[in-house]
Amino acid sequence: MPTRPRPAAPRVRSRGGRPAFTLIELLSAVLIVGLLAAIALPSLNGSITKAKTTRAIGDIRTLAQDLTGQDSLPPSLAAIGRGDLRDPWGRPYVYVKFPSSDSTPPGTARSDRFGVAINVKYDLYSTGPNGLTAVGVTAGASQDDIIVGADGGYIGLASKY
Repeated sequence: MPTRPRPAAPRVRSRGGRPAFTLIELLSAVLIVGLLAAIALPSLNGSITKAKTTRAIGDIRTLAQDLTGQDSLPPSLAAIGRGDLRDPWGRPYVYVKFPSSDSTPPGTARSDRFGVAINVKYDLYSTGPNGLTAVGVTAGASQDDIIVGADGGYIGLASKY
């Protein structure tokens, strides 16, 4: 006896007589969209962090040029009209002018992995995304800081200095 194929299930219809989606179809669509978002979000967050770091580097480069363009170093960023400038994470940039009477920076100056001060005249940096910092740029709290090093020869992440 030959078997007849079953007829396809009739499409569910809404009250108005139009075809409608089943609950399974809707849940499947939501699941697919959720999976795509879960794949894309880490990449998006990485791009946002990179963009904020790039902006902070640009801001610090501009500040360093403004500072070195003066006849003498100002006591604060407010003296050059930049006191209200904030980093991309909403915190003020840190500027510390060293006393000019001595050619060596104070012991509180930021230092490299050998304990040598990274700048002679001033320190300028952002505390980065975590908002924490330490005197040594190789310390864990300072790794995400954006710094000026080598008296303006380096501007970038402390972890790469």
